[in-house]
Amino acid sequence: MPQLFHRSHLARHAPVLAVVVAFYCAAFAAARAARPDQPPFDTVGAIDGEAIAVSGAMTVEVVHGQVKTFLRSGSDVRVKSGQARIDLVEGGYIIICGPAHYSVLKSAGSLTLALDFGVIHAHIVHEPALTIYTAQLQARPVAIGGGPQDALVGFDIAGAMCIRASSGAVRLEQQLTAQNVIVPQGGDILVNNAQLDTLHAGAGHCTCESPTARSAPPPVAPSTEVSMLATTAEIRKKQAEGKRAATQPDPPAAPAREEPVYQVFMPPLTYDASAKVQAEFDPRLIMLVRRVRVRPTLIFQGQVEGEPVAVASNTPQNPSPADAHAPQKSDPKAAQPGTDDSMLGRVRSFFRRLWARSS
Repeated sequence: MPQLFHRSHLARHAPVLAVVVAFYCAAFAAARAARPDQPPFDTVGAIDGEAIAVSGAMTVEVVHGQVKTFLRSGSDVRVKSGQARIDLVEGGYIIICGPAHYSVLKSAGSLTLALDFGVIHAHIVHEPALTIYTAQLQARPVAIGGGPQDALVGFDIAGAMCIRASSGAVRLEQQLTAQNVIVPQGGDILVNNAQLDTLHAGAGHCTCESPTARSAPPPVAPSTEVSMLATTAEIRKKQAEGKRAATQPDPPAAPAREEPVYQVFMPPLTYDASAKVQAEFDPRLIMLVRRVRVRPTLIFQGQVEGEPVAVASNTPQNPSPADAHAPQKSDPKAAQPGTDDSMLGRVRSFFRRLWARSS
């Protein structure tokens, strides 16, 4: 009888148990399906970068066929080089330019970044409330009129802290003295040794822009142009310029410069699968061909005449009449080509003249 009663009791309550089990299964499946769309409260956002190292609390999930790493409260991130981007779950993004090192803390809609070194560029739409802590200063972006917040906080190579407020303002506060200043929208300052009394113009010491924003061209403002009718003087000037351009001949085109063309012919390459070492081709079979256009041979037809050679002459070209009738004197030396001018020759000549007179 007890066994029969137990079986009848289970038979009566079996539909209720089936409904309860089905309800819990559906609830568990719905919770797993809604997990990607409803992240945990301490999830910061998905991080992506070229050379990053993440330690501490994080979650790795597959979203739309891609593996994503989600930062959570307590994550420690080190950007070795390049850039890293965090897409916040509330909307907006944070770009970190390396080398950089920071820690992430999130609690009740507040996001805190403890920056050790590097540059952070944050763009917050509405939430979360961002605070960037350094060793001595803390920076908090402040929205103006409910608009978005865009701020840059970081350190340059010399160790000075640079702050730039592109959209909204930035409140700086000294952690030891509680002294604070507000950097207005569009301000760019440089803080040396965490001294808020002496602020300097930043002049772009720190830069950290996303590749898409860096490559996008600046927007061109629309311009309005009002056209007017041309005057009579302008019409005549235009017509005169057109006639002058039509009458002027086109400038001659520059002659094309012909250069030789070199072409290399190599023997075909062969491959033997059974050979361990492939045979190399003979370099003597390589042929170099130089292609040029041969100029036509110049053939000269005509007569080449040289310059006449002037011959010196002792006879005057146009002798005067007095010189023509004057008696010509003969040079005894020229008449006697064999005259001996030596002493012995003179003595002989003297005696010959004496003998000639006596005879």
